[in-house]
Amino acid sequence: MKPRAFMLMGTGSDVGKSLAAAGLCRAFSKRGLKVMPFKPQNMSNNAAVTSDGGEIGRAQALQARAARQPATVHMNPVLLKPETTTGAQVIVQGKRAATMTARDFFKNRQQFMPAIVESFRKLTQQADLIIVEGAGSPAEVNLRDGDLANMGFAKAVDIPAFLVGDIHRGGVIASIVGTLAVLKPEDRARLKGFIINKFHGDVKLFENGKTYLKETTKLPCLGIIPHFPGARNLPAEDAVALEDMLVTNSKSYKICVLKLPRIANFDDLDPLRLEPGVSVRFLDLGQPIPRDTDLVIIPGSKSTMADLAAVRATGWDIDLKAHVRRGGRVLGLCGGYQMLGHTIHDPEGLEGAAASMKGLGLLDVETTLLPEKTLTRISATHVASGQKIEGYEIHLGSTHGPDCVRPFARIGSADDGATSADGLVSGTYIHGCFASDGFRSAYLKSLGAESSELAFEALMEKTLDELAAHLEQHLDLDLMLELAGEI
Repeated sequence: MKPRAFMLMGTGSDVGKSLAAAGLCRAFSKRGLKVMPFKPQNMSNNAAVTSDGGEIGRAQALQARAARQPATVHMNPVLLKPETTTGAQVIVQGKRAATMTARDFFKNRQQFMPAIVESFRKLTQQADLIIVEGAGSPAEVNLRDGDLANMGFAKAVDIPAFLVGDIHRGGVIASIVGTLAVLKPEDRARLKGFIINKFHGDVKLFENGKTYLKETTKLPCLGIIPHFPGARNLPAEDAVALEDMLVTNSKSYKICVLKLPRIANFDDLDPLRLEPGVSVRFLDLGQPIPRDTDLVIIPGSKSTMADLAAVRATGWDIDLKAHVRRGGRVLGLCGGYQMLGHTIHDPEGLEGAAASMKGLGLLDVETTLLPEKTLTRISATHVASGQKIEGYEIHLGSTHGPDCVRPFARIGSADDGATSADGLVSGTYIHGCFASDGFRSAYLKSLGAESSELAFEALMEKTLDELAAHLEQHLDLDLMLELAGEI
């Protein structure tokens, strides 16, 4: 068959497009098709390192895994990584291209369309089916001129779209009908069907609603997807999901994670929160670190110096020192590792004005931010346990100092990270380390925590298979493939 493509657009953000796209990638790949995910423009500080040495949104990496394809930069050619409330780093085909204010990006964003189309065309040469995910909603008509993420892209490559609505948040009928009402006729004509997502309860109770939507929109209902509980096993794309990630167990080992304003790659903690003997709590700014906390994790950050200033402004620096004095442990991941040292230097103004900033002083190291970003997948050995770690590095900067003589891990012949002389504070640049079962188990046991026999990667695969079966049962995949456009 000729290659085909369709696009999932939403009535709003967080309606479940990313998860549905991942499930569809696995479902169609199980039918023997070579499937590729694609998102023209994404905004997320959760990034993954690709097989070709760039970075893309974490959701597209998960979708690539679901499709059983190596993740490439062409699956998400434009990634916006917010650094401030009004500006972001612009990643184009996996590499940093610019840092722009929101106003400048929207004014000049059409310059990125050729790269987006080029990436899409590269995938069409390899795929039987491309599943495209939109961003936000096409109903944001104020953003239509110059649009890269929804109808602007669909028009540029001439593909159809399906509209996804979230019934759980309420108002799904109005959101679907309203979306079609505000679209221009040529954009509306691209919508070939609608999907009701996140349904709780008896689906038969929505029969009248489905009939009304079909009669009003003149579009087929491609299915009603019941809530999929297994979604909690898969990485979330947006930090808003952290509100639902608290695991409580009064007898468990207690881990608190500082929820930095520009937190990045927080899916590093997913394997820990799935451990039954561990509770993981994300602390909001202003919340004190509880005295009974066993381990504090400072996660990755998109803007290390700005988040370090927030840590100090909220009093967490005082809490952290008190925590260590009580014998508590601290682990810094990437940007969190950089914060633990005495000083962070930014001589070239990569995160603002050129400056140096005093760190937390819990590790005898210092960091210099460098313009060349490290983007690489790695295989390492945890020094303390001898366990293997598979992960990736994605950071600006180099860290050195006396505590580096006690590295966290070794990557070939090179040392990574540092540990304090008393062993209570450690830092590492390795993202994704807790997904390595042997390391995670050994690390938790060394802290006095219980570790289950959780096989994290196997759980991910099992969950993707279950998600695919869930969508196969509740969506008309044959009709979706029939309505998909030839490319």
